[in-house]
Amino acid sequence: MELLSKIAQFLLMISILVILHEFGHYLPAKLFKVKVEKFFLFFDVKFALFKKKIGETTWGIGWLPLGGYVKIAGMIDESMDKEQMAKPPQPWEFRSKPAWQRLIIMTGGVIVNFLLGWFVLSGLLYTHGDTYIPTDGLKNGVAVDSIGKLIGFKTGDKIISVDGKPIKRLMEARVEILLGDEAIIERDGQQIKLQFTPENKKLLLKTQSQIVGPRIGSVIDTVLPNSKALEAGLLKGDEIISANGVDTRLWTNLVNEITAHKNDTLQLQVLRNNLTVNKTVVLDSTGKLGIGPSFEGLYTTDTIGLLESIPAGLNKAIWTLSFQIRQFKLFFNKDTEAYKEMHGPVGIVKQMNPEWNATRFWSQLAMFSLWLGFVNILPIPALDGGHVMFLLYEIITRRKPSQRVLEIGQIIGFLLTMGLMLFITVFNDIL
Repeated sequence: MELLSKIAQFLLMISILVILHEFGHYLPAKLFKVKVEKFFLFFDVKFALFKKKIGETTWGIGWLPLGGYVKIAGMIDESMDKEQMAKPPQPWEFRSKPAWQRLIIMTGGVIVNFLLGWFVLSGLLYTHGDTYIPTDGLKNGVAVDSIGKLIGFKTGDKIISVDGKPIKRLMEARVEILLGDEAIIERDGQQIKLQFTPENKKLLLKTQSQIVGPRIGSVIDTVLPNSKALEAGLLKGDEIISANGVDTRLWTNLVNEITAHKNDTLQLQVLRNNLTVNKTVVLDSTGKLGIGPSFEGLYTTDTIGLLESIPAGLNKAIWTLSFQIRQFKLFFNKDTEAYKEMHGPVGIVKQMNPEWNATRFWSQLAMFSLWLGFVNILPIPALDGGHVMFLLYEIITRRKPSQRVLEIGQIIGFLLTMGLMLFITVFNDIL
């Protein structure tokens, strides 16, 4: 059922993105009186699941969920309809329109992707506010996982900046560390510089390490059913101030003591309603107590009004897009092996939430919409950006590229794009 839920969410997301992207081409084409022969969600290789002709356009759903397309008359595209292109140009064809109109038609899909990402992020900020962990509120510094320690961080550090950019939100720390070269941290009252190597980044990508998290107190928020904590009588709201005489008022210290006493006994001092009580816990070989920490007071939520959400959503869209673009620095560095972390449809399905969560779904949709817009505008033949590249050449030189050049470019671009997609799907997602 979890897999079916993930697949259903993926198909819903890709359907929304593809339909709106293709409408970005369809609407200006109709505005400039260009004939649109087909409008398809998904690819109809050999056959379609559904199709119906309304007016001059055949609307349909293909069976291959790798995208979709609009077939615009008089345009060299993936259909490679040479028979039509061999005929004299007609006034309702794409090739007969002025270059500026063709440019608007070709950029329409990308523009819709960017606007959709902006609109969704603004809506989420308006309805839920902006929730984050401010780094200046971490009085005890950060907690560091094992990978974070390997690259030089220590529990209790305070992250000041990465590549000269102040880190104001903890969620941004991992992203900036992954993409940055050096960090300034505060440790024991002194500022220290940490350098990040390609080997560090390879390790972070391979392990999906979070590197740092909030260093919090050992106040219990959750006691799991059938757990050692429940057997010992621990309750929500208890603060474990010591274990076997060791100070555990910080969660990291408590975890260290629990881990060090598998198959052993823990003598706990617990602060409950301002009174100290003693509890004894006998751990098994898993070393799990069965409690979760309280994050009360850790998060900050900024309420954002309707008008404020518009520029706030734009800023978040720009940050998201810049993060996606900056990742290419990793992909082009073979030492990081970041190319192994690129994912196709199978990998995206794996990342979907197994249970429906509207906020997470729309957040992912906004991210993918911005990514789809960026990828499509790259100057690669067969993508929207390839058509834009040839149109800009025509506008600047006042000469159209020959039909033969466009056809060859389309074939090369299509083979490169499909080859890359096949490589990512087979080697990264499946094997």
